[in-house]
Amino acid sequence: MGAGIAHSQTEVIYGELGKSVRITGESRAQLAADLKAQYEQGASICELTRTTGRSYGFIHQVLSEAQVPLRGRGRPWHRRTTPQSD
Repeated sequence: MGAGIAHSQTEVIYGELGKSVRITGESRAQLAADLKAQYEQGASICELTRTTGRSYGFIHQVLSEAQVPLRGRGRPWHRRTTPQSD
C-alpha cells in the first residue's frame, strides 16, 4: 500500500459489514470520509479496492459522492515533463 497509509478505520467498517453488504447512511458517510482521507494522502483507487475488497466502480462512486477531486491516470513520473515538438 502506498505512502504508509493506515487503513484501520476502513478495515473496521468492512469487518463489521462484510464484502457484499449494501453500505448506506452513517456507515457510508464514515467510509467516504475515511476513503477520502486515504486518497488525499496518496492512496490510489486500486489500492483502496485491495484494502476494502470492493470494486473500482464502488470506490470511485463513494469518492465522487464525497466530492473528492480525482487525480488523472498514472503516476506523476510517467507523465512528460517537457512538451513534445510537432
